[in-house]
Amino acid sequence: MAGATDLAVMATEELEEHLTEYRKELFNLRFQLATGQLDNTARMGSVRREIARTLTVLREREILEAEGLYEPIETRPSKTASIEVSEAGSGDGAGAGADHGDDADGGDAGDRDDGDDEESEA
Repeated sequence: MAGATDLAVMATEELEEHLTEYRKELFNLRFQLATGQLDNTARMGSVRREIARTLTVLREREILEAEGLYEPIETRPSKTASIEVSEAGSGDGAGAGADHGDDADGGDAGDRDDGDDEESEA
C-alpha cells in the first residue's frame, strides 16, 4: 500500500498503472465475495481507499496542469543542488550566527514583557 506522499512522487503513467492494478484487484475481491471465497473483507476497504488516493493525486495534477502550475518531477530543480549552493556561500564565514538566532546585543531577545514584572504586580 502506497501512502499519499509515495503517490505524489510517482509519474502520471505509473499512477495510471497503479490505478488499473487496484481496480482489477477490487473486481477480483468483489467476485470472491459474491462466490463466498473472500476471507479478508477488510482488504476491500483498503483497496477502495488506495483507489481514492490515486484518483485524488491524479485530479490534483489535472487541476494544477490546467492552471499551469504543475511541473513533472523530471523537470523540477533538484533540492540538493539548492542546498549545495547555499552552503557554499561566500566562504568568509560572515554572518554565521545569524542563522541560529543569536542577537548582536548579547542575547536580550528573551527579555520580552511577559507580565511578571514588579511594576505589573502593583
